[in-house]
Amino acid sequence: MIQSPNEFAIDGRPIGPDHPPYLIAEMSGNHNGDLNRALALIDAAKAAGADAVKLQTYTADTITIDHDGPGFRLEGGLWGGRTLHDLYREAHTPWEWHEPLFARARSLELTIFSSPFDTTAIELLEGLNAPAFKIASYEMIDLPLIRRAARSGKPLIVSTGLATLGEIAEAVEAVGGAAPLALLHCVSGYPTPPEDCNLRTIPHLAAAFPGVTTGLSDHSEGIAIPVAAMAMGATIIEKHFTLARADGGVDSAFSLEPHEFKAMADAVRTAWAAMGRVEYGVKPSEVGGRDYRRSLYVVADVAAGEVLTAHHVRSIRPGFGLSPKHLPEIVGRRAARALRRGMPLRWDLLAPAEDGE
Repeated sequence: MIQSPNEFAIDGRPIGPDHPPYLIAEMSGNHNGDLNRALALIDAAKAAGADAVKLQTYTADTITIDHDGPGFRLEGGLWGGRTLHDLYREAHTPWEWHEPLFARARSLELTIFSSPFDTTAIELLEGLNAPAFKIASYEMIDLPLIRRAARSGKPLIVSTGLATLGEIAEAVEAVGGAAPLALLHCVSGYPTPPEDCNLRTIPHLAAAFPGVTTGLSDHSEGIAIPVAAMAMGATIIEKHFTLARADGGVDSAFSLEPHEFKAMADAVRTAWAAMGRVEYGVKPSEVGGRDYRRSLYVVADVAAGEVLTAHHVRSIRPGFGLSPKHLPEIVGRRAARALRRGMPLRWDLLAPAEDGE
């Protein structure tokens, strides 16, 4: 699939290297089962500078089964000891919440969309006119799900945690040009240590899939990784978001609080502005600076006709004289008239060069 990064847009907001990074606040299960908290998260995401807030649309029974056999109980990590069904029952966003959550975000002019985990979730979100779909890392290998989401024609964001390059290629092929596509480099470690982030993968993704928009879905702690990712070419940054980590919640340990998300948004957008373009020469903030570069000045009085030596001429600041590169040409020339200490040297102050000089 070939597309221009500038063709990718969500809710009319263009996303790509020529635009500020698109920042997604991932609510996940940080509503802690409270609709009012979920609404407050949307309000806080808007105030913190998010471009979008993202939900996850599933039920415990659509993502797994209630079973305690081998593989259904988690071992180690944040959720060790819990069954998948129990975890997802706690973390899911009830489907009846979706309509009021979408309404609240839209009243704030904040884009809202979700990660569907099965076809029934896609149908629910289509009924709410969700402007985009996000495919989570663990679902990236569910190619029928990707094809169904792509058939909507809505922009599709796919996270790549756990995936090989070949599996990513299969997902891209499954989209098949049916929808605008973005790939988010992701490490599905909760939290992800910096040494596992491997942000050089972002430009590699861009090279491997020309024209596909690239970004980062981040599970690290703090805000340093998203800022670095932007410098590596990420045009979308997704970060988990909570009102307060102290309140608990399934994803709170690696989520940003509102003031932290605001700091990230400011830092990422400042860094994007600083990236600019390839340009040499005087920048607007440097206007006047050339006057204080080094140049050639008379530093000792010189009589008319006297031969100039290194005692008479030096490279000093300010910059109103000849360029210092001309010093070898000037030493040994005669003064066309009397020169006073502190004069910027000019060619017309020198007598014509004599033969042999």
